[in-house]
Amino acid sequence: MDNSKPLVSILMSVRNGEQTVEKSVKSILNQSYDNLEFLIIDDCSTDSTLGKLKILKKQDNRINIFTNSENIGLTKSLNKLIKSAKGELIARQDSDDYSNPDRIYLQVQYLLKNKLDAVTSRALIIGSTKKIPGLSYYIPTKLMIKFKNPFIHGSLMINKQVLNDLGLYDENFYFAQDYKLYLDLLSNGYSIKSINKTLYNLNTINNISSNYKHEQKYYFNCARKDIVPIKKL
Repeated sequence: MDNSKPLVSILMSVRNGEQTVEKSVKSILNQSYDNLEFLIIDDCSTDSTLGKLKILKKQDNRINIFTNSENIGLTKSLNKLIKSAKGELIARQDSDDYSNPDRIYLQVQYLLKNKLDAVTSRALIIGSTKKIPGLSYYIPTKLMIKFKNPFIHGSLMINKQVLNDLGLYDENFYFAQDYKLYLDLLSNGYSIKSINKTLYNLNTINNISSNYKHEQKYYFNCARKDIVPIKKL
């Protein structure tokens, strides 16, 4: 890895995100860290999302647009993007959230300085002063993660080689794919920490996690118990 300024591949999957996708994309394009590529996959949107993405691409050639001919969900969409990513580091960005301008720079520096395999950050709920509870520095991560997901998926940055070694995201998990990934990371001896800084802004209105709580819980428990989900609920 180029320890001075490694290429970071930002991954976004979006479906029917016309209301939020432009602000989300621009929050990455306006990052202070400029050695990045932005891979965005439209997961069969039925609104104007794809048209907005094409306009943004004309404005910045760091954007690469991919499309799905059918709705395949976040897990498989992310795996498709990872296979096309050229960066040594992979970072996530959800289409209804946005990142602070120094997010990528600070995460790269923190990951390299501490010789980590993955890093996340704290998050602020959009339209509120409420922060998402982060990691407890008094409870070991390996213990805490048995009971809750302490990491914000949209703020994730991870070494691409580590993802490849783990076999990418587990496609058995239509939901809670991030929680399964964190468990796989830790059980295989890889390191992940969260920066105690608010670098990410989370939209909790009408997002997938809010609308599919029952499904999230089912897949979460499957990951926690290390069993394969029997179906997509």
